[in-house]
Amino acid sequence: MSGTYLIIGLGNPGQKYAETRHNAGFWFLDRVISDAGTNLQERSKLSAETARVRWHGVDCILARPMTFMNRSGLAVRAVLDYFDVDAQRMLVAYDDLDLSPGVVRLKQGGGHGGHNGLRDIFSHVSERNFLRLRIGIGHPGHKDAVTGYVLGRSPAQVREVVDQAISRAVDVMPLVLAGKCQQAMNELHGG
Repeated sequence: MSGTYLIIGLGNPGQKYAETRHNAGFWFLDRVISDAGTNLQERSKLSAETARVRWHGVDCILARPMTFMNRSGLAVRAVLDYFDVDAQRMLVAYDDLDLSPGVVRLKQGGGHGGHNGLRDIFSHVSERNFLRLRIGIGHPGHKDAVTGYVLGRSPAQVREVVDQAISRAVDVMPLVLAGKCQQAMNELHGG
């Protein structure tokens, strides 16, 4: 596949939220940034931090929205437009309450599943067939407890399991970038 690929991690900006479960998408992006040997630069007009890098032989834009989670679509739209990337060549990584910690799933297209970051992206981006990386954080058990849960920190041993899942996801990114999404899914979901 040719053309630039956009990899976005969702979360909330600021040190206050850095270690909260809702920032699992940022944690994934941090691993990608490290693996790609680059750093993000703040681009206030895009409401995001971005880097342009050649990673596994593919031109990639890495982006971290600096809006809050429920306004992620604003930054995603700005980054897509500024770098002229087709939304079908976008991967969005985010926390998922419906998956247990340590479970990570690649998914092509679909709905927002109640995730506020994805919901806002849908309001700014008409293309729905982009790739999603769902990073399991578990569920608190009752919907009234969700806000406090996603804005809370995982116990260290749970965070370690989530980090291991993120590492597995980074390991299959060369396949994703090569357009071999089904093979990437098979490897990721099998382990």
